[in-house]
Amino acid sequence: MREASFIERNKEKWISIEGNLANKIQVDPDELASNYIELTNDLAYAQTFYPQSKTREYLNELSLLAHQRIYKDQKSSNNQFFRFINYDVPLAIWQIRKQIFYSLLIFCLAVGIGFLSAHYDDQFIRLILGNSYVDFTIEKIKEGDPAAIYNEGGMVGSSIAITINNIKVAFNAFVLGIFYSIGTGYILFSNGIMLGAFHYMFFKYGVIGEAMSAIWIHGTIEIAVIIIAGGCGLALGNSILFPQSFTRLESFKQAAKRASKVLVSTVPFFIVAGTLEGFVTRYYQSSIMMCLVIILLSLFAILYFYVLRPYQLARKFGWS
Repeated sequence: MREASFIERNKEKWISIEGNLANKIQVDPDELASNYIELTNDLAYAQTFYPQSKTREYLNELSLLAHQRIYKDQKSSNNQFFRFINYDVPLAIWQIRKQIFYSLLIFCLAVGIGFLSAHYDDQFIRLILGNSYVDFTIEKIKEGDPAAIYNEGGMVGSSIAITINNIKVAFNAFVLGIFYSIGTGYILFSNGIMLGAFHYMFFKYGVIGEAMSAIWIHGTIEIAVIIIAGGCGLALGNSILFPQSFTRLESFKQAAKRASKVLVSTVPFFIVAGTLEGFVTRYYQSSIMMCLVIILLSLFAILYFYVLRPYQLARKFGWS
């Protein structure tokens, strides 16, 4: 893009931001934060394509002014953490929302393939899940405890091991995105196939409802954040494949910065999921109401943080 076109496209926005920063009256901190993020994005673009221009100098000065205005009253790291969670992460989620959606589609397609493959091939479940696991589960289904596998091991040890494993899967889904998104697609597809075959096994023996009340106590969050992590990996890979008007390196740097913020936000959710699986899922037969409440609350938390909150802020600040 020519510099003149870049200026013309953003001139009104910069004038408006400059007016906000010059205003001595208290300005909405949400708006200031959004202004600062917009400026830093434009500055990064200007530094890449117009490094010696007055436009870059102007944006640099405006960004510094915005930074000073935002942080002049913030003495503690708690305020920075609050801003990171409430504004930086939602913006990053909004910026990679398409990749997160594609990740969801890939995963759902794989689940469907896994379920149908298990339906048409009796050996498929054993191929995917292993003979020992399938035999154990079938035995427990006959004993009236289809999700008995979640009773195995101590609560604390199971919770820690599960959390570490899930974070490892998410990290792999992210990092393997550098291989032009193919690695991320493999992680999503293989896990989706496994989940589809897993559910068909319970469907086949007529205990799908009871099994799901156990699986989705922790699975609602666990599966959702794996899909989110997959979206981060796709954002990384797509930045290399489709750099648009940026160099591939600059496109990759920006995507990595955004996706890393989103990936970090999944860690607390993985800890919650691991805790639920280690401490709560084993009691799934105690109360169906308990199961439903946990599943619905988990679903609401995921939808609010990764869908509703970014959408609300995008509408408020005009994020594109």
